[in-house]
Amino acid sequence: MTAFLPALAFLSFLSLLSKVHASNSSWIQYPPTGYATMTHYYLPENFVAACGCTPSSTHYPTAALNQMAFGSSTSYGPACGRCFNLTLLNTFTSNPPFYPNVTNHVVVKVTDLCPLSENGWCSATPSKPNSAGAYLNFDLAWPSSSISNDFFPSDASLYGYTDFGVWNISYQSVTCDDWEGWDNAAALGSEAAISGCCPDNPTGNVNDTCPSYSEQNGIPPDTRTNAAFTSFVPHFLWFTVFALSIHYLS
Repeated sequence: MTAFLPALAFLSFLSLLSKVHASNSSWIQYPPTGYATMTHYYLPENFVAACGCTPSSTHYPTAALNQMAFGSSTSYGPACGRCFNLTLLNTFTSNPPFYPNVTNHVVVKVTDLCPLSENGWCSATPSKPNSAGAYLNFDLAWPSSSISNDFFPSDASLYGYTDFGVWNISYQSVTCDDWEGWDNAAALGSEAAISGCCPDNPTGNVNDTCPSYSEQNGIPPDTRTNAAFTSFVPHFLWFTVFALSIHYLS
């Protein structure tokens, strides 16, 4: 990851140009509100993703965050458990751009990471945004039983297809009591059978926010719950590598 560490002087210059920057860190630092891109990926129901959040968390809206904003190259990071209100704005890759006549939004909980890639939507580093100019990419777990099938608007008669793939969005950091799964204890915390980190409602305080696993930054707070349903857990590591390699290398 050292290939992505810019010089300190260059970071200082960048910090004057954008609110989204790295400050004495190899990770992307971002404000509580801003703009990002959104993609989507398939996450099996009851699957335990990178953060180790409970299988029941998949019954509600979740997303992966790009690696350099997630805060770790594997397993859990500071973004785990955070909740965001994401609002669709317009498409990025279609010609012409599509501006829907409805405003769809969803509150998601971050349970997974979108691996760093050379040129993909999760390619942003502290010194370089992705090709849409965004430093954050939320990869929505969709289709999902918790999100409407028509969450992403379309105009098949004009474009000839319905899935635009990439959207420009606005994001807002929110408390997780706004998340649909908040009232279900089984959807909160991390899977008891593994060493994960998935706070119910992280605030940034060291006592309720995950460290960076890849930096070996301390022992994560104990967020395990006994209410979790444990299917898929024995195979979650190899399935993660397999599924993500297909999705991001295709």
